[in-house]
Amino acid sequence: MDFFYGQESLTAIQWILRAIVSFGFLLLATKVMGRRSISQLRLIDFTIALVLGNILAHPLSDEKLGLEGSLITTAVLTILYLTIVLLSLKSNTFRKWLEPNPFPLIKNGEIKYKGLTKARITLDHLLSEARKASIEEIDQVALAIWEPDGTISFFMSPQFQPLTPSDMKMVKSPFCLPLTVIKNGKVEYKYLKQAGKDITWLENKAKTLNVPIHDILLATIDSNEELKVYLYK
Repeated sequence: MDFFYGQESLTAIQWILRAIVSFGFLLLATKVMGRRSISQLRLIDFTIALVLGNILAHPLSDEKLGLEGSLITTAVLTILYLTIVLLSLKSNTFRKWLEPNPFPLIKNGEIKYKGLTKARITLDHLLSEARKASIEEIDQVALAIWEPDGTISFFMSPQFQPLTPSDMKMVKSPFCLPLTVIKNGKVEYKYLKQAGKDITWLENKAKTLNVPIHDILLATIDSNEELKVYLYK
């Protein structure tokens, strides 16, 4: 455990052990904080990511610094992060301060310059995001909103929206996600049962196609009970 404390010098093995412990502890802290910290880099998430990375980086580059202080600080910051998230869920006032309400950047084809100033973005950035959303002209946008996570949501004017089946009075069947019953040559019994089928049915289907199950990369069942098979290439 000498690698855990500050030393005048560390061996290669001790550096490796420090890296393993720090990496494992950071993974654990991220797991405790939840998927939100991964999928949404809002104000608090961005702040905690910067701080945690900086704290754990120092003992990984300076042998005179021990790991104990960094791990304790990381644990405390993780608890504070969870506390702030819980407060934001329970308190509307705190949540509005932490994650301000979205506001418009474009409304009825007109650019709201005050919104650009409030979001601290340039007109060039707005136009770039519009191009990424395949928007040719700003006057085609009914509403563009600056979201708390720093992204822009675009809503097209009705006359520029693509036709949908409901516009054409067409009735479509409900969406149903196909179930994966074979993956990497192995049967997914849980989803096979969920589809109302058994292994005998699946084996018979495979025999009909003259393909052994272990040669199937992926097989799915749709709402019409049709089996789609993808083989190893």
